[in-house]
Amino acid sequence: MYIDIKNIDFNYKNSKEKNIDNFSVGIKKGEIIAILGQSGSGKSTILRLISGLETPSLGYIKVDDRVLVDKDYFLQPEKRGVGMVFQDYALFPHMTVGQNIKFGLKNMQSKEKEIRVKEVLNLVELEGYEKRYPHELSGGQQQRIALARALAPQPSLLLMDEPFSNLDADLKSKIRKELKKIIDKSGITCIFVTHDKEDAINIAHRVILLEEGEIVKIGSPEDIL
Repeated sequence: MYIDIKNIDFNYKNSKEKNIDNFSVGIKKGEIIAILGQSGSGKSTILRLISGLETPSLGYIKVDDRVLVDKDYFLQPEKRGVGMVFQDYALFPHMTVGQNIKFGLKNMQSKEKEIRVKEVLNLVELEGYEKRYPHELSGGQQQRIALARALAPQPSLLLMDEPFSNLDADLKSKIRKELKKIIDKSGITCIFVTHDKEDAINIAHRVILLEEGEIVKIGSPEDIL
């Protein structure tokens, strides 16, 4: 398996109960996984554990046979090669689209950065938007720029936290299709969390149903929902 997560336990310091209890899953390269659950079920905590913002008390996480964390080892978040798309997109308002995308491109020459910006803007079908600012974009365009920025450094894994929660209902259906097409085209492995069944049905290859930090079911969207 490209991603191997085994027997993860975790609880926040102020919590008496486990927030994550024996979470295990194997994910193939290029697979899109939805973690579906109500608020407080532990969905976002899983993303925080994978990205290195939290440390499990038990278990291990590997990506492409590289250990991110186990009982003896912790790889710093900035070295994990994980891309993140946040709920509010987290674009820098004072930077242009091009500057936002370049922000995560370390160890690249200026010319290489320009080429990579054009590549990812082409991927998300927003060519020519380099000089625009976030406030000049629609909600759907901002989301695609956030995705372009996350994909630009060519991460080993893409994590998305409630990626559609800020979009109105009419836009959601269109953006879901666009996002799935972009992720499939990029070939990246993706884990996203959502409380909306429609997100899981329309985008994911497999769904993890999470309740109170425990996996209730794993299967295709059709099997689960």
